[in-house]
Amino acid sequence: MTLELKEFLEDLQYVYNYSEKTVDSYRRDIEKFYDFFLSEGSTIEEVDNIIIRNFLNKELEEGISARSCSRRLSALRHYFRFLKKKDYIKKNPFTTIKSPKNPIKYPDTLYLEDVETLLSKNNERTDYLKPRDQAILELLYASGVRASELVNIDINDVDFRTRTIRIIGKGNKERIVPFSKSCKVVLEQYCDNFRDDLIKKNKDDFNVDSLFLNANGKRLTVRGLEYILKEIEAKTGLFLSLHPHKLRHTFATHLLEGGADLRVIQELLGHESLDTTQVYTHVTQEALKNQFEAFHPKAKKKNKY
Repeated sequence: MTLELKEFLEDLQYVYNYSEKTVDSYRRDIEKFYDFFLSEGSTIEEVDNIIIRNFLNKELEEGISARSCSRRLSALRHYFRFLKKKDYIKKNPFTTIKSPKNPIKYPDTLYLEDVETLLSKNNERTDYLKPRDQAILELLYASGVRASELVNIDINDVDFRTRTIRIIGKGNKERIVPFSKSCKVVLEQYCDNFRDDLIKKNKDDFNVDSLFLNANGKRLTVRGLEYILKEIEAKTGLFLSLHPHKLRHTFATHLLEGGADLRVIQELLGHESLDTTQVYTHVTQEALKNQFEAFHPKAKKKNKY
């Protein structure tokens, strides 16, 4: 690793508060580009449009998706801006490079009936971990928080009086997210009657701050959360391809369909750009089109003329 790259990665971590996972992703993308232009016999000062295009073409030929190429370009643009700012290079060749077009991928969501059935069926469970799992489902759907955000919620972040939760999102940005009355009831039942039982199972530390705990009384992890959702499907007999992000998408889509302002949804989701939130308008338009084609008599019949 070059000194310039090391300095850049430290900048991401300590100045911009990027997560270790994100910093490592930047490192891998940039090092891959280094490997390419060095193998071409070029130096970093000699990187130009042709080298960048050859790199992208090679990536696409090897089956790398346009989405992944765009992500790598984003990392490289950021890195070369840093190099130019620090006077490590004289010009930034990435300023005129456009990303490959990504195919539109709409978020996968659940219908309201699916959510209601899921909550109802899971509530019928009689096993030990049902109260925790029900609280997780209710909160994921009621707040739209990311998996990483949910597992990092501490008990003191929850204000039951105002029905809000303090969330620390991407880039260490804080936002306040409300939750529903039904979610409040389930969360209170979990916290008052069950969470302490889980804490007692933690033989290493009885002072656990985390809102949600695993079966050993320790803070839940993202992988653990994904496993819980798979177990919920198995225990309820409902196979909906559950994933934390699917419930987040469902939250946003149902808000939009109910008439919520797009900027309000952006704020609730913690999106930096409105463009990211805009995809949910396409989801609702697609749903309207499907409903029209399914139920309008003229849409169902083929025109004979």
